[in-house]
Amino acid sequence: MRFVLASASPARLAVLRAAGIEPSVVVSGVDEDAVAAALTDPAPAELVTALAAAKAEAVASTLDGDAVVVGCDSMLSIEGEMLGKPGTVEVARKRWAQLAGNTGDLLTGHAVLRLEDGVVTRRTTGSNTTHVRFADPSQDEIEAYLATGEPLNVAGAFTLDGLGGWFVEGIDGDPSSVIGISLPLTRRLLAEVGVTIPDLWSLT
Repeated sequence: MRFVLASASPARLAVLRAAGIEPSVVVSGVDEDAVAAALTDPAPAELVTALAAAKAEAVASTLDGDAVVVGCDSMLSIEGEMLGKPGTVEVARKRWAQLAGNTGDLLTGHAVLRLEDGVVTRRTTGSNTTHVRFADPSQDEIEAYLATGEPLNVAGAFTLDGLGGWFVEGIDGDPSSVIGISLPLTRRLLAEVGVTIPDLWSLT
């Protein structure tokens, strides 16, 4: 059985490797904006879960044999707004104007699919929310952070495990979820499709 991570995120891959799993990485290529547009006024948890499921299903459709596929999506909810990857320095700068000295909820949606002989036999989804307390960095610090490029391609324009960790005062909840893949939630979802963590450790 293969463990397949349906994500290009190096942070998610690093979390899994540190936890004793060496996944195959298959990027879904899903149009996230199209998936989101197809939903009618989704709740934050519904949105990230739907995106995670779309990624997992897209990757599963390309596989054969026995596998478990994990899809993930993360967004930051702050002041009633859902923030994904900013993409540009200008957008990231506006995001940090919101984040500085503020608090937000980092939502991570997960989807787990079990394949047998290339056919999805079981699927399950779930989400996790972690409260994040942001520091109030100086404008020079923010500009220096933006210049690194790190905040442009991560949900909410910050990381916990990288350079952005300097600007996070604390979190209430699961740190692995903020990095991008919640180990506790993933373990529960894997159990729902009949896979245990020792099963996965035995693959490495």
